[in-house]
Amino acid sequence: MNVLRFLAARLGGIVLVLLVVAVVTFLIFTVLPADPARLSCGKPCTPENYAAAQRYLGLDQPWWGQLWNYLAGIVTGRRFGSGTGVVDCPAPCFGYSFQLSTPVTELIVTRLPVTASIAVGAALLWFVAGVAAGTVAAVRRGRALDRTIMTVAIAGVSAPAYLVGLLAILLFGFTLGWLPTGGYEPLTEDPAGWALHLLLPWCALAFISAAVYARLTRAEVIDQLGQDHIRTARAIGLSEPAVVIRHGLRNALIPVVTVFGLDLGTLLGGAVITEKVFSMQGLGSLLITAVGTTDLQTVVGVTLFAAFLITVANFVVDVVYGLIDPRVAVG
Repeated sequence: MNVLRFLAARLGGIVLVLLVVAVVTFLIFTVLPADPARLSCGKPCTPENYAAAQRYLGLDQPWWGQLWNYLAGIVTGRRFGSGTGVVDCPAPCFGYSFQLSTPVTELIVTRLPVTASIAVGAALLWFVAGVAAGTVAAVRRGRALDRTIMTVAIAGVSAPAYLVGLLAILLFGFTLGWLPTGGYEPLTEDPAGWALHLLLPWCALAFISAAVYARLTRAEVIDQLGQDHIRTARAIGLSEPAVVIRHGLRNALIPVVTVFGLDLGTLLGGAVITEKVFSMQGLGSLLITAVGTTDLQTVVGVTLFAAFLITVANFVVDVVYGLIDPRVAVG
């Protein structure tokens, strides 16, 4: 029963967060001076044409009415306009981009493989590299290898993502000519080309994030190696690798995995800078373009979808953490 209450509370939190994101996004675009109806009105924009554009876009209602229609459309679908100019947006309808003449859900589905490819590959790389580096630094605490790893980690934490990406393109793309500098090849069409085009984005993101994981892992492993059960494991004759990995690293990974799930969820919402630097058309690029053209439906849809991914990742982390430590669920 405690577990059910725990899951119900987390699911309720997801719904609440998504509602807050939708309301805030609608409020932001309500107070902006840009008017999507006027942009769609044409020239000359007579009062009659302007009113017709507002009705067609659903902007002739107060913001709460627009918000309700939007949220209802996610569940039941939505119809814009009337007569011969009607536009149907089937459920789940995250809006309709009139500038691109495409449902936002279709845009998200089209762009998601690019963002997911960047996010998952980079996340696995930075997790493995960061945990390995942090563990080695903890075991060699205070020695030259520890100082070297932490120096590189500080450089990674301090470096802006766009700078790392541009330097990687300059070195491995233009100077050495080893890797392509941008673009995306679908996995289903060319697996080798897919991996080759993503290697630079993966490494650029992994260099930045692995530094954070190395520092976090080092601190957690050092803390675990000072616990009583570690001294007991050494006293009964376990080898040092077994002590470090089985008893030290295993417990130290709990907070690291928690952070990893949240970071992955955030990155799945759109690797904005990385996509721009490497000329990849993912969710981040779609969102930037929509903001620049005041495409309200697309902005709200992508923002809400990104928030959904982040909250789902948070939910999965909470469930996993509750399985590892039942006291979380009980509390």
